[in-house]
Amino acid sequence: MYSFIPPERFFPYLTWTEIQAMPNKENVVIIQPVGAIEQHGPHLPLIVDAAISVGVLGKALSKLDAEIPAYALPTLYYGKSNEHWHFPGTITLSTETLTATIIEVAESIYRAGFRKLVLMNSHGGQPQVMQMAARDLHVKYGDFWVFPHFTWRVPHITKELLTPKEASQGMHAGDAETSIMLAILPDQVRLDKAVAEYPPEQPEDSLLSWEGKLPVAWVTKDISKSGVIGDATTATKEKGDRILESVSDGWVAVIKEIYAFRQPT
Repeated sequence: MYSFIPPERFFPYLTWTEIQAMPNKENVVIIQPVGAIEQHGPHLPLIVDAAISVGVLGKALSKLDAEIPAYALPTLYYGKSNEHWHFPGTITLSTETLTATIIEVAESIYRAGFRKLVLMNSHGGQPQVMQMAARDLHVKYGDFWVFPHFTWRVPHITKELLTPKEASQGMHAGDAETSIMLAILPDQVRLDKAVAEYPPEQPEDSLLSWEGKLPVAWVTKDISKSGVIGDATTATKEKGDRILESVSDGWVAVIKEIYAFRQPT
């Protein structure tokens, strides 16, 4: 049931009396992994984003100092994935449903006496949903601190392992995601079906980009036939092992900082 999470860090394995008696609950770090069930090209399973969240978090929690209280909630597997719904197998929630789910889970955590919740999201199509839900929760509960963090935004070395083109244009199911999946769920990667496909180039003098400061709203079929946006053919397990170690180290540092965070006065 706990997957990659150390069982002693898996929130649902606690009893209600253990939660009631838990000391210093206002500083205990509760982490909600958030992923998606969506297409990731012909070579990766639908579970990629959820697997990355729970794989990275499990590795981080196994490294975390035992005296820092931090617990993982069950992974929220479904996300807002309608940019991929033209590819069979993608399951998507609406923005409204995902927002309501996050808020109602968070309010349950708040009622139990906890005051720090991390939304650990690995799907690039929904950081804004996390951010808006987190802000609304803090507006409603002034002593509730919600941290809407994207899994890949912690310090890590991944870009050092990629080609310059992949580092700037690889957005989905490319080298980084394929490599880390070779470390997390190697039996589910069909590397013989890996492809390389990048989005159409914008004019050299264009201010617009597919992702970046001035983005265009797109769905995957607009810019990819395979569902891949990047180069999956260069992925290796060796790279994946290094990425997993580095990203999980970044998360150890972030969890420590969140534990130490105190409300401004």
